[in-house]
Amino acid sequence: MQGTMLWFNVDKGYGFIRTEHDERLYVARSGFASGEQPEPRCKGRRVSFQRQEAEGDARAVEVAFVTSDDPRRARLRHARGGHSL
Repeated sequence: MQGTMLWFNVDKGYGFIRTEHDERLYVARSGFASGEQPEPRCKGRRVSFQRQEAEGDARAVEVAFVTSDDPRRARLRHARGGHSL
């Protein structure tokens, strides 16, 4: 599934994702896929994830940021000598 990161509090270790079906899912720091780390400024970033039922509540697991070819970021990378942001 895919959705949008609503917010993530790095200090507290949790946040929420809005799914494509307008459902709000809880995500814990441990819910991120191997090699992925939550970011302080990830609000609005697209993510892919698996929906998991746990004790009657749904949560997101295996969360990973979806890379996009945003033209603004491409211009910024080019202006900075090709370095990633």
